[in-house]
Amino acid sequence: MHHVREQAEKIGDLIAEQGPASDNLGRLTDEAAAAIKGTGVIRMLQPKEFGGYEAHPAEFFESVFALGRRYGSAGWVTSVVGIHPWELSLADHKVQEEVWGTDPDTWVASPYAPMGKARQADGGWRLTGRWSFSSGTDHCSWVMIGGLLTDEEGKVTGQRHFMLPRPDYKIVAESWEVMGLKGTGSRDLIVEDAFVPDHRIIDPAKVWDGARELGRDSNPLYRLALPILFSGTITAGTLGCCLGALDASVQYMRDRVSAKGARVAEDPHHLSILGEAAADVEASALQFISDINRAYDVVAGGQELTTDLRITVRRNQVRSVRRAVDAVDRLFVHAGGSALRLGEPFQRFWRDAHAGMNHANNAAEPVYEGWSKHQFGLPIPEGLKYWWHTTDHSSSTSTAT
Repeated sequence: MHHVREQAEKIGDLIAEQGPASDNLGRLTDEAAAAIKGTGVIRMLQPKEFGGYEAHPAEFFESVFALGRRYGSAGWVTSVVGIHPWELSLADHKVQEEVWGTDPDTWVASPYAPMGKARQADGGWRLTGRWSFSSGTDHCSWVMIGGLLTDEEGKVTGQRHFMLPRPDYKIVAESWEVMGLKGTGSRDLIVEDAFVPDHRIIDPAKVWDGARELGRDSNPLYRLALPILFSGTITAGTLGCCLGALDASVQYMRDRVSAKGARVAEDPHHLSILGEAAADVEASALQFISDINRAYDVVAGGQELTTDLRITVRRNQVRSVRRAVDAVDRLFVHAGGSALRLGEPFQRFWRDAHAGMNHANNAAEPVYEGWSKHQFGLPIPEGLKYWWHTTDHSSSTSTAT
């Protein structure tokens, strides 16, 4: 076990205790954020050159689980913010120095959706826009956001990720009033004509398949595909909520007495539901970690990630989330009226898991369709090719299982 995961386990009680306060704030409490920062989990995928661990991605996601199962929003923020050092490690070395040079514990927020537009200026671009869903942003000093490049006539010419320091954007405090994942603080950001120098702009296409000529390709971590890792952050964040719901359900059942005066922990019907749900939730987490290990082993062996493997990993990611959330639902609908009380942790994990399901990366049906079409040599829908494109353009239709 990586020592960072051990530290994440040790702060579990504190993270759980801070859950209600974080929900009320609409962001992680300062105490919770400081504790997470102290574990070093956000530096797990960061280069050693800048105080990181260059850890195996499976170890990172297991650490996300350790936090998420104590408080769903903590796992979500850790997963989303913790993946950004991976992409930043493949950016211009100058911006790496700016972000981490004086403080390797600097946190970077997102989102990647191209909600802004940029026009060219001398030495860079001027960016304007409003972005939604910037998880953990109150505790971040930089942001990595998506935007569209435009020419003099306003025509879109490309898409980039832009790195901006905190003074260059505004956080909209009142923009995160939600029913689940409340403590993630996934607020809106506004950028008004900010200048972004060229060295702070990342072309996603150049980091799509990890490092090539960026000086970090000796480590398999940096040769992984961006889509597998970045969609994996949402999978891990949602599964963390489901693992927490399972734990909370067991604790809730331990002392529950039914309306008939019988101990629920001795009721065969409830025990059967619990056993089935536990198997589904834990199998989902294991399948996800297994796929991360499989992808890592492929690049560690000097091979490329084929379309077959990528498309299967994405299928498994969305299926593992759906399976786990369905299992949590079975537990919750049999938990009785007391489970609805706001002081009961079980209902918060249930709400958080469903909030995670609303993320676009957890939309399962289009992924199932794309995987199935690929098996029969049919064209993959354009919207899904974004995640599954590979430089080898493999035409194989074999099933990677």
